[in-house]
Formats: sequence, structure tokens, C-alpha cells
Amino acid sequence: MVPSLDAVRHASRVGVGDYRRRDVFRLPAMNASVADARGRVRMRLSEWGADLELCDDASLVITELFTNAVRHTDSEKITCVLQDSGAFVRLEVTDQGRGTGVPEPCAADADEEGGRGLLLVSVLSLAWGSDPADGGTGRVVWAELAAHHAPR
Repeated sequence: MVPSLDAVRHASRVGVGDYRRRDVFRLPAMNASVADARGRVRMRLSEWGADLELCDDASLVITELFTNAVRHTDSEKITCVLQDSGAFVRLEVTDQGRGTGVPEPCAADADEEGGRGLLLVSVLSLAWGSDPADGGTGRVVWAELAAHHAPR
């Protein structure tokens, strides 16, 4: 996959990897787990003081990324990472590498039920992309959202 301009800017950003808060969890690669992933992200962001808009956006992004991992890979487990750097929140979904190809947005017809998930991710995110997972098997699909926190 050719990286988007956002992904290129992401790679050159100062402070990438300097995360204040981090949560890692693994769930079975089943449709029923999508709601668990969404709930976990929403709960953790709320604990970290994120505002409602960020909670909603991150919930939608994790839903799309997790659903794609379930639908397009033959994984047994999916690993999710939520990280808050203060300036942005990064979501990662790692599958076990038994899928076909690299995720890319597609143009769905008006009457098609699916096919718009990555388009939504690209609209809600500062940057998104995918990389091979550590160890050579699997793929990490990530998205970064602007962090905004509720006033105290």
C-alpha cells in the first residue's frame, strides 16, 4: 500500500511513541467481540478524561477496524491497542495474518450495505495506515485521532 500523505506526515512527527497512557487487550475474532472492543475503548477514554466527541469518534473507528479484521482475515484472536499521547489518540488493531491483501478504502455503490468503513476512518482520523505486524505474521491497522479532553 502506498502511504497516504497523512501517513507520511505521521512518520515524521516529533514525539511519536511518547504515550502517556496505554491499554492493550485481546479478543476472539468474532462479530460479538466488536461491541466489547468498542466498550473497552469508550470506557478507557472516559477514564482518561476524553470528551464525548473523541469517545464517539474512537468508538466508530475501533468498530470499523475490528470488523474488518474479523471479516477479512482468518484470525482467531485480535489484539487492540489504545494509546493517548496527549496530542493524539492512536488505535491499533492487529490480526494474525491470514487475510488477503492490504486494507484500502473502496468506492461502494449507494445500494451496497458495506464498503465505507475505511472511508469513515479516513474522515475521522488525522492519519491512518497499515503495517506488517512484529514477527512477520499479521497486519497492524492503525488510526490516530486528535485528542480533546473534557474541561475540568
